Amino acid sequence: MLRIFKKILTTGVVTEQFKVPKDEELEQLGIEIKRYIDKKFSGSIAIRQVDAGSCNGCELEIHALNNPFYDIERFGVHFVASPRHADVLLVTGPVSRHMQTALLRTYEATPNPKWVVAAGDCAACGGEFGVSYASCGAVSNVIPVDAVVPGCPPTPLALMRGLLGLITAEK
Repeated sequence: MLRIFKKILTTGVVTEQFKVPKDEELEQLGIEIKRYIDKKFSGSIAIRQVDAGSCNGCELEIHALNNPFYDIERFGVHFVASPRHADVLLVTGPVSRHMQTALLRTYEATPNPKWVVAAGDCAACGGEFGVSYASCGAVSNVIPVDAVVPGCPPTPLALMRGLLGLITAEK
């Protein structure tokens, strides 16, 4: 036990520095999102998040969107438990073969018009897994994708920027 304490004391802090986003940057982005949501979606937009086989790094960043710092719900963005109530499917991870049917069913259960966002590098291109006996690779190999948010994992601000880009784009 003493050996562990000694190692802790001699090693010090080994985590990397984190750049805290500026509050004004977050607020400006949120206000812009809210403006478009009020205009195009009558005040709120519903997102169903689908993990198609990820390592959960992207999910941690997506969950951060609901924490008190980001609090994305104040801007009219809500996460829902059913694809039947969703406007947007937010898909993470390379699509594993076991999740391919579930993802297709989720896509079909989402009412039209619907958008699909591939969040993270694995969802965008299959990441290090690619296409194999166990993986379909990118989300776009299984269902149509409207927007991609790159990153491994993408930060909450990158996710918000991706959402803003999606709702401001004219279809």
